[in-house]
Amino acid sequence: MGVLLQGLITFQAEAESALSTDNLNGCLLALLSSAFIGASFIIKKKGLKRAGASGARAGSGGYTYLLEPLWWTGMLTMIVGECANFVAYVFAPAVLVTPLGALSIIVSAVLAHFMLKETLHKMGMLGCLMCIVGSTIIVIHAPQERSIDSVTEIWYLATRPAFLCYTIAVIAIVLVLTLHFVPHCGHTNVLVYTGICSLMGSITVMSIKAIGIAIKLTLEGTNQLVYPATWFFSMVAITCVIMQLNYLNKALDTFNTAVVSPIYYVMFTTLTIVASVIMFKDWDGQSASDIVSEICGFITVLSGTIILHVTKDSDKTTST
Repeated sequence: MGVLLQGLITFQAEAESALSTDNLNGCLLALLSSAFIGASFIIKKKGLKRAGASGARAGSGGYTYLLEPLWWTGMLTMIVGECANFVAYVFAPAVLVTPLGALSIIVSAVLAHFMLKETLHKMGMLGCLMCIVGSTIIVIHAPQERSIDSVTEIWYLATRPAFLCYTIAVIAIVLVLTLHFVPHCGHTNVLVYTGICSLMGSITVMSIKAIGIAIKLTLEGTNQLVYPATWFFSMVAITCVIMQLNYLNKALDTFNTAVVSPIYYVMFTTLTIVASVIMFKDWDGQSASDIVSEICGFITVLSGTIILHVTKDSDKTTST
């Protein structure tokens, strides 16, 4: 009994330590963001279906969905979610914010079950529960946000050899996927479209975080708009977001939502955490037990998304 009580006290102390004011704000914003983004998947999917019934489908290279009001409703919902996510990255590290996107999988899977008639099996419900448990573990053991005083400091972090190598690797892989794999197997392998989205997404998050910090510092009285790095990060973010939206639309129009959402989440989250650890060194100063706990929580979330994937409605999907 004494051991159990001591364990509860330790758990509470760790939770209070991890959830500083900034981390708590980032956590709440990330959860709100995931709810909006998860709903936007379904609204956009319905819009794509409606547009595809009267014109060329997005998966076939068509853009008639741009004339569909329902698709734009989904886009606005996603923008609200992304704005909340944008602010969340200002308050908390990517290692905390990004895995909480698991909620978007749960929201999209449940809504797809009721609105799109895409079956959510009992094992899929178990996967949702695992995502929640894993996310909770990550929140408790998340590192504190690194203190940054200028966008030039972020530029220094982004131009170190380790992150430059990561960026070059991402660009090379995206070019190979776009030029070779998209024409040959883009319509039969969900990993092609989601892979492009995820790779570009990891760069997007790093750029968005830099822009968010620059805006925060500017509002506090230290103007960061005079630095070219601020505008460079802005251009990178805009370019990456456009590519993400294009290939995400193709993925949603071609494959089952219950497949696209989990796979996109797994790949995007993994790559974003890797990019953040390389660029911002999120794990520096953390104990080995905290890092292991975060990894275990992340693996739990990944396992949950895999369960959602393998219990998909097989008669509505293409083999991956």
